[in-house]
Amino acid sequence: MSAAGPGDFGPSRESFSVSVVSRSELSGCAPWLSTFTDQRKDHRYYEILNDTLESDFEHRYFVIVDTSGRVRAIQPFFLVDQDILEGLGTERSWISRIRRFYPRFLKLRALMVGCSAGEAHLAATDTLPVDIVAETLSSGIVAQAKSLNAQLIVLKEFPSRYRKALHCFVQRGFARAPSMPMTMLDIGYDSFDAYMTKALKSSTRRKLRKKLAATAGISDISMSVTDDATGFVDEIYPLYLQVFERSSMQFEKLTKDFFCQVGQRMSDKVRFFAWRRGNVLVAFSLCMVQGDSLYAEYVGFDYAVALDLHLYHYVVRDMISWGISQGYRWFRSSGLNYDPKLHMRHRLDPLDLYVRHTSGVANAIFSLALPWIVPARYDATLKLFPDYQELW
Repeated sequence: MSAAGPGDFGPSRESFSVSVVSRSELSGCAPWLSTFTDQRKDHRYYEILNDTLESDFEHRYFVIVDTSGRVRAIQPFFLVDQDILEGLGTERSWISRIRRFYPRFLKLRALMVGCSAGEAHLAATDTLPVDIVAETLSSGIVAQAKSLNAQLIVLKEFPSRYRKALHCFVQRGFARAPSMPMTMLDIGYDSFDAYMTKALKSSTRRKLRKKLAATAGISDISMSVTDDATGFVDEIYPLYLQVFERSSMQFEKLTKDFFCQVGQRMSDKVRFFAWRRGNVLVAFSLCMVQGDSLYAEYVGFDYAVALDLHLYHYVVRDMISWGISQGYRWFRSSGLNYDPKLHMRHRLDPLDLYVRHTSGVANAIFSLALPWIVPARYDATLKLFPDYQELW
């Protein structure tokens, strides 16, 4: 299906077409192997998600082809049934009553451009810059969504630096609103103690030291770091599920196979941190590395002991200390659990949603409603960050 003609880019620009392919059709496609090589979540990560996430997600790929038939870029997307009120915390009894008779009320089949487990990026290449990729996709994506029986189109969690490139989607009827942001913490210090002394308020230091004191006398807690968790995945997974099931906002549910494959196939970018009390695993964190940054992606806790021992602060301290010792400058974290991050002086790292309904009439209503139904508007802790307005 043609997604962009010569008139879209001017007479000096090439024209491109877009088609949809499955994972198997990407086999042997050289441009795919170089997709997102500058990101920690490169093409391998998308393949792992395609292979290991359960059937709620249908992973597909937009192939951008030039007039000579050469594949120039590949942009991942997926299809999922999306409850547009999920995570908002506003579902009232009247919605539940309606769903007894209309189970799909306010649930739509969505085409989501991006990553099913993490933030998104445009699949630019050395010869195809982000603005051309965005323009090509935006000009044909509504027709593509309709052909796939999707009512909603979502550009899922694109970092704010893409706002200029993605403005073409806004011009074509998409509404932009903030997703729950990631956070970033400057760890360019000699040690964790130096960070506390120079970066934290005295009141925060006292509270943090008090929480860390809860584990100070427990000599049998030890940390290890590895790039492959296959040997203890049966211990990791129940702890991951404990955190997942406590979350008010749930999207992707990872599998044991995911944790095995991400270490085996991406050992250059993956680090598993594990904390044992004696021989018992009480916490773990899946981190990824990119440039000068250590990214905390997923955590798991044994809540039988985690709260009493303040293990969250314990594991964060250990990860930051390890990051400092390895020369990383930034400690970055996925969204949610913002209260401790606020006090530890994290900065917000905004992520954007771009959303459009395929029906023009429905989209006119949805565009007005979107900024009022995103959870970021109602999270009280987010509003306390000094850079909160950057989300908008």
